[in-house]
Amino acid sequence: MLNLPRTLGAVALGCSLLLAAACSTVGEPSSAQPGQLKVVTAFYPLQFVAERVAGQHGAVSSLTQPGAEPHDVELTPRQVASVSDADAVVYIKGFQPAVDEAVAQSGNEHVLDTTSVVPLQTEAEEHAHDHADDSPADEHGADDPAEEGHDHGGLDPHVWLNPINMVTIADAVVAQLSGIDPGHAPDYQANGAALQAELKTLDASYAAGLKTCDRREFITSHAAFGYLAEQYTLIQIGISGLAPDAEPSPARIAAVQEEAKAHGVTTIFYETLVSPAVATSIAGDLGLSTDVLDPIEAVTAESRGDNYIAVMQSNLVALEKANGCR
Repeated sequence: MLNLPRTLGAVALGCSLLLAAACSTVGEPSSAQPGQLKVVTAFYPLQFVAERVAGQHGAVSSLTQPGAEPHDVELTPRQVASVSDADAVVYIKGFQPAVDEAVAQSGNEHVLDTTSVVPLQTEAEEHAHDHADDSPADEHGADDPAEEGHDHGGLDPHVWLNPINMVTIADAVVAQLSGIDPGHAPDYQANGAALQAELKTLDASYAAGLKTCDRREFITSHAAFGYLAEQYTLIQIGISGLAPDAEPSPARIAAVQEEAKAHGVTTIFYETLVSPAVATSIAGDLGLSTDVLDPIEAVTAESRGDNYIAVMQSNLVALEKANGCR
């Protein structure tokens, strides 16, 4: 088995020819070396956790190509076969229909559905936990029942944007890999502990950085940040709902503009994998700034960081600036 160092940067930017045999792969099945586990993950955040936990003992691949929108990913026959052949599979049930189908058809017994350890919530549940005194319409436009693509009552899959959820997922991956490969369980446990320490430090940075701000509201093109908002007592105002490619109605755009004025919002956030046109238009109409708030569904050359933690840190800087945090 090759024992080559693998940096997070190498994971994000792709494998060099010299390290191709030992690096993880993206979008296609992994080529595990003798003695390595073949670990298939659904998309980037789960790949990040699996790589960190597996270390040199696993060849980790993602079923979602870098830069592809993961919600509607389609799988090649080779990728579908890789789910059956994998030593371990990690996915979020209900997020990617093609992945759900491949897992259901695979017969693979070593599958970790992360909703078994981090249950999905609806937008309304996220809102109710920390903002019970606010009107749901203020956050999500629930006063417009005909709103296109606004996903009222739908389950929010974006659990990875709360670092504490990632701590829980990492613990589950440690347990999964240790059960499959008990001979290397001490390494998986040590790797998991190191990752969890980084995630808890990230959580502490968010809690401190967002503790005292001029405003708690933030406007984003895609309502992906409900778990983050819940964790840090923020109020997400989504232009679109949980589906990133949904077109907001004129009524929803008008409502968002009114929210921006009412709360003194300075910035309209957009993301890298979908068009910023609507966010830019709203910002232009109101004379506001735009900035990136990345849902980290992938890491690409346009990402503000080469791994999950680095991009989350960039998101924190953007939120602190937009919300006047001290």
